[in-house]
Amino acid sequence: MVHNYTMKAAKFLLPLLFLGGLLLYGEPMYSPTWGFRLDLPEGYYFTEGDGRNRFSFEGPSDARFDIVVYHSEGGSPSPYDSLPALVADIQGRLGNAGDAEFFIYRDKEACIIELDFSLGAGSLSGWALAIELPLPPIPLGPLAQSQRPLLLAMAYGPAEIWALQVFHLSALDSLAPEEADRRAPGPITDFTFPRENPLRVPIYGLGLHAWIDADDALASQTLIDREALVLLNYEAEPTWQEAWTRFYRAIYRDSFERLIDIAFQVERHFNVPPLDNRRFAEQVLSWVQSFTYERDQMGSDFLNLVSMAVEGRGDCDPRAMLWALILRQNNINAGIMVSRHLSHAMGLGDLEGPGARFPLQGRTYMVAETTRVVDLGLIAQDHSNIEHWIGILFD
Repeated sequence: MVHNYTMKAAKFLLPLLFLGGLLLYGEPMYSPTWGFRLDLPEGYYFTEGDGRNRFSFEGPSDARFDIVVYHSEGGSPSPYDSLPALVADIQGRLGNAGDAEFFIYRDKEACIIELDFSLGAGSLSGWALAIELPLPPIPLGPLAQSQRPLLLAMAYGPAEIWALQVFHLSALDSLAPEEADRRAPGPITDFTFPRENPLRVPIYGLGLHAWIDADDALASQTLIDREALVLLNYEAEPTWQEAWTRFYRAIYRDSFERLIDIAFQVERHFNVPPLDNRRFAEQVLSWVQSFTYERDQMGSDFLNLVSMAVEGRGDCDPRAMLWALILRQNNINAGIMVSRHLSHAMGLGDLEGPGARFPLQGRTYMVAETTRVVDLGLIAQDHSNIEHWIGILFD
């Protein structure tokens, strides 16, 4: 079932006041200068900045998001010679009462800062992330070749609107500092659940084992539950489709690296000797169809993909995502299609042969029903109206 959230989450609902300006709908922001990506919740709009080193956005209920990149250029050094120097200066200039904690995010020094400061007569709260960026691909001067740029991202808003905290954390966690981070857990999730304890686990129904981290399932479920609270705010908004797409995009990014060995073991099981892409997709589909149908209507109603692959349970949209992710890890273009009208989800694969297809971005993708034992490409007649579906590709 697709997103049937309970009213226990109603305290997280915000009045979405989208003012005039450049709205960010549907696609993440990308910096060609520095190589970072940012996937803000729907409705944030650009308010000021130079489009290169400084960006400011406003979002729901006066939420704010600022990015500044500090770097050396030409003959001028960076304003800060280290990340701790940047953090200390920001703490002092803001008069911030929140703590700061340093950590390593994927070989980059980083710091998460709890924000608690005043601006004028208002009290503001939120979170900030300071992190090293890789050296730019295009030289900006002799100093730039030895001193890594530093990025500061601040997500904050009125302290009295406690429900904004999930927006702040979601926004910061969407930051991918470099290309290699696009398919890895975000910096906030990685800080909270560092992947330090490898664990060998069984893969459901296949007699195989794979390596994950001991906290992978909990970390992924925590992200899913947070993003479900963000998504809940858009159910009555005109941008609900874009918000849904972002929800699944966040899960895909967080899950990809966690499932690398599971996907590899599944591929070795079904694809040795090698099969053509369609036959391999059919084998994976049959495995996913064997799972026990199960929902959690008291929570986000979306089981994390790690638990699902290990325990063999879950409903339509996580199953469709697991099938698509395993195909993507085996170089087959894939995605999912979801329907609010039908409360259902299915997989999409770029596969040859006969069967029902869904048009998306100039191609047609084979439909995969994951909760019924039916062949690849078969779809129920009452589910065949493409106007009821949203197609989502992940790469």
